[in-house]
Amino acid sequence: MSEPIRGILPVLQTPVAESGGFDIDSLARQIDFCIHAGAGGLVFPVLGSEFQYLSDRERQTTVEIVVKKTDNRIPVIAGVAGTNISTATEHAAHAQRVGADAVIAMPPYMGSGGVEENLRYFEAISSAGQLPIFIQNAGTGMSPAALIRLLAEVEHLIYVKEEAHPSAHHISAIVAEAGGHCQGVFGGAWCRWMISEMRRGASGFMPGAPVVDIHVDIYHAFQSGDENTARDLFDQLLPLTNMVQILGLRLVKEVLVRRGIFKTSGMRAPGSTQLDDEDHRELDAILAKLRPLFRTHQPAITEGVK
Repeated sequence: MSEPIRGILPVLQTPVAESGGFDIDSLARQIDFCIHAGAGGLVFPVLGSEFQYLSDRERQTTVEIVVKKTDNRIPVIAGVAGTNISTATEHAAHAQRVGADAVIAMPPYMGSGGVEENLRYFEAISSAGQLPIFIQNAGTGMSPAALIRLLAEVEHLIYVKEEAHPSAHHISAIVAEAGGHCQGVFGGAWCRWMISEMRRGASGFMPGAPVVDIHVDIYHAFQSGDENTARDLFDQLLPLTNMVQILGLRLVKEVLVRRGIFKTSGMRAPGSTQLDDEDHRELDAILAKLRPLFRTHQPAITEGVK
């Protein structure tokens, strides 16, 4: 790509039909919704997509659908993380073959390898995919120094999704020290510290998809120099952000249902929290406040609509 990736890169959620299979129509609606809302790229499949509960073939099939449906309108960043080098390189090579624009990966996610192991893992992804790489640094994560080393030594590794605690401090360190090895640091964790992270040099964010239009407006307000408007919008979004932190992806999918994008809030992840009546009442109140901020609207879904 001639220009660095910037802006709001929503993580697509995986729509699950009543049968337990994929709802491809809802996935297509989600892609169009994000593009119309002004997304700078699409990310799939990663943690917010329940990728660890998809088979390797399911992951590859849905990546192919996302690339085809996006149709070069904006970049597609394919999730290629694996429990080992073999799995990750298989997904990286597939992403390159089907036309993804970049890839994103955590270090091997069933164990906690050291820097040398992570270096070999990302070198293998780089060699297999020959695409720009985002490293996702989540949970306890790697130190900024370890990330800076990987950025310097791994070809094609040029972006960071930073959401290890304290993410804002890590972003400051990476921006200050990585120099030309890093073309952008992106925030995650549902944009909990969006304003602070932009002030520290974040190039964009990877939230979930349901309120991407509001995230885009916050980002553009800040980038245009209107921090007050950015903060006002951010403050209005915080109750939903807090609720997502508590209830997780089921709530994210429920908002997509309420916005006419998904047909169900079905999950692939076992044991996910079920929303009770009080959760729905709280969500009603939150969305009533947010609805005037929605710029992208979908018609109500009726059964059988394709």
